[in-house]
Amino acid sequence: MDNFFWFALKAIPSVGNVTFRRLLDHFSTPERVLKASAAELACVKGLHQEVIGAILGYDYRPAAELECRSVATAGVTVINILSDKYPNLLLQIPDPPPYLYVKGELLPSEPAIAIVGSRQASPYGMMVTEKLACELAENGITVVSGMARGIDTAAHRGALKGGGRSIGVLGCGIDIHYPLENLKLFFDLPERGALVSEFPMGSTPRAENFPRRNRIISGLCRGVLVVEAAEKSGSLITARYALEQGREVFAIPGNITNKSSRGTNLLIKQGARLVDGIGDILEEFHFREKRGAFTSYPICTLAPLEAAVYTLLSGEPLHIDEIIVKSALTVGEVSAILLRLELNGMLLQLPGKIYTVA
Repeated sequence: MDNFFWFALKAIPSVGNVTFRRLLDHFSTPERVLKASAAELACVKGLHQEVIGAILGYDYRPAAELECRSVATAGVTVINILSDKYPNLLLQIPDPPPYLYVKGELLPSEPAIAIVGSRQASPYGMMVTEKLACELAENGITVVSGMARGIDTAAHRGALKGGGRSIGVLGCGIDIHYPLENLKLFFDLPERGALVSEFPMGSTPRAENFPRRNRIISGLCRGVLVVEAAEKSGSLITARYALEQGREVFAIPGNITNKSSRGTNLLIKQGARLVDGIGDILEEFHFREKRGAFTSYPICTLAPLEAAVYTLLSGEPLHIDEIIVKSALTVGEVSAILLRLELNGMLLQLPGKIYTVA
């Protein structure tokens, strides 16, 4: 029952994260808050009478007892804000959760980067995400994402493939497997990282939960990498939280004809750091790169026509005839460019004269 009073105080209507923190700062423990008199509660700066009335009159016991039983049954660890296991970076955001539900292990000071993006990711976006996540993991960087389909899934899988740690932040109760297609990740991440949620046990994945989840994704990390995102998307919400929290924002440039690239290209216009290899991220945080851990092909080092073709193929694999039409170049020009890029290891030729980025 160590968590009983934490669950009890959080269950009271009108007690949000900021009010919880204010009460905790004043009384030191949730138990003292719940046993305080009206006069003692009135001494808390900024505490409205409505909140005082709720604390004094609300029957929190049934909800707190149920939550204690649910946590014990599911084998979930609860890490409160007073614990030395609570993530240090998360303490710095304006409204840190009073406690986290955790499966696996959180390391309070581990270097971490969030990778977020579209649920309807392109094959290129999935490939790039998995590659970068794998290389970050190989360099000792924990990869954090939101367990959604698309870019999130590729980020978690890439980190595990690289032999590193990954943290999945949920927009539902930690005992809810959503989306079901990621069931394997729900079992793999606690073994090689952690699953984390601030939502009570059994909470369903409601739409309003995900923006709240996004602030934790960015709050756990030193920076956020956006791979693919539409102009109005949850990924851009995460990027906004990152800026508000003083984190770095990185973005992968995308094909200007793809809707899923408009958000990332907009971020770059607004000052996000363009990323074409993990060297850009490691350099920003002065991490030491492991020799041979990654290869970067900066578009800026290519001739203009080569860069145009490479960018065109960054969106999706294309047949040579499609490349000729979309690039408006001659057959000879396209053939020569494809050959040079292939010899440089930047492109792969698939059966049927289809080309894709390496």
